[in-house]
Amino acid sequence: MPTAIAVTSPELVLPSPDRHTPTAAVLQSAVQAARAHAGKGYAAKSAATKVSTKASAKAQGPQAQTLDQALTEMHTLIEHHGYVIVLCPSSAPPAVLHRLHAIRSVLESDRIALVRSDLPPLGLSVLALQLRQLSICDFSPGVLACAARLLSHYIYAGALLGSVAKLDRVPVTLRSHTKSWVPGAQFAVLAAPRPELVKVGGDGLPAGPGFSTKLLYAAGQLAPDWVVDTLAPAWNVQGCVDVELSADSPRWWATGKLVEFAAAIPDISVLYQLVSSVRREDCHWCGLELIGDRCAFCAAPMPPAAPEPAVHALPRGGT
Repeated sequence: MPTAIAVTSPELVLPSPDRHTPTAAVLQSAVQAARAHAGKGYAAKSAATKVSTKASAKAQGPQAQTLDQALTEMHTLIEHHGYVIVLCPSSAPPAVLHRLHAIRSVLESDRIALVRSDLPPLGLSVLALQLRQLSICDFSPGVLACAARLLSHYIYAGALLGSVAKLDRVPVTLRSHTKSWVPGAQFAVLAAPRPELVKVGGDGLPAGPGFSTKLLYAAGQLAPDWVVDTLAPAWNVQGCVDVELSADSPRWWATGKLVEFAAAIPDISVLYQLVSSVRREDCHWCGLELIGDRCAFCAAPMPPAAPEPAVHALPRGGT
């Protein structure tokens, strides 16, 4: 069985492009932790709601059982796949990350990689899909987990926004904040691989990829015409695919007036060559293969390269 690719939300699972690409495992324990966090936030904001001690105890009962369920869920994945790579957005509630660390700690397993990503929701969905495609190749679990950081640099993830007034995940200038109050103003915002913000119709276009990509887009409360008719041809993408907007996207982009998009390499052979071209090392702590400067499973950094011995010239006449 290939290495399992797991996600913390069902909305991070894109349809498989072919019958060979496995789906992602949705960690129900992470979904429950996120819902519990959202419920606590709602209760805290509702000053008119009073919860009795008895009702609170009942609410805590199912939550106390979810750890056992989470351990069973993860143990089953490990038994079936050998290794599990969990993609967790950096924007996830702390409760989700705490639950994942608790599972790894209680199981005392070095076969679980927790990979956090700053990508917006659609970009992270694309990354999960690429890892799912590569999971059927001959990459070891360590290389596959480390490939998440590498592939993130080749995903152009952004959104068309009707307002940037509350956007805090991408640098926004005061001038852009002022323009966002103009009725009808729209902004093209790129979050990855490097942040960029331009006003639609006035400041050009965000810099696109210099390689072949496919564009995925998800429409919220804006029409996708500009993304499909202007951005896609300018980026020379090899096709556009309409997907469903994630419920996390309006929160991530701080507005419901958006069309989220992500351009990425769709060809598994190109992805394979990209990962294969990187030098592999063995982790000095857990022994797994890795690419880059840190093991994705045990988080041990690569030790600094040993300095080359100094070469001393022989004295004149020496042998």
